Amino acid sequence: MSDLLERLQVLVEGGEVRVSEHGYDELADDGVTAREAVTGVFEAIVVEDYPNYPKGPSVLLLQKDRGGAPIHVVWGIPKGYDKPAVLVTAYRPDPARWDEEFMRRK
Repeated sequence: MSDLLERLQVLVEGGEVRVSEHGYDELADDGVTAREAVTGVFEAIVVEDYPNYPKGPSVLLLQKDRGGAPIHVVWGIPKGYDKPAVLVTAYRPDPARWDEEFMRRK
């Protein structure tokens, strides 16, 4: 597990979480609730880690929706801050662009 994922989980557990406007839009487009995306962070698997992202450290996670279908969720912490955990965006991964486990880009 990445250090960033552990930090994000602690923040979410403590209620220090924010969903970006873009995140809400993407969740709605794919029929995923913010609640299931937020609570899914506790069972998440790191797909890609972006520790030096210009807006702050970020991570792409593979999570599951309430029905067990895969979703990718990008989480981050704003640069220069320790909190909150920010759900940046979320989407259902396209099988044409990802391997069968949704862990590697084709």
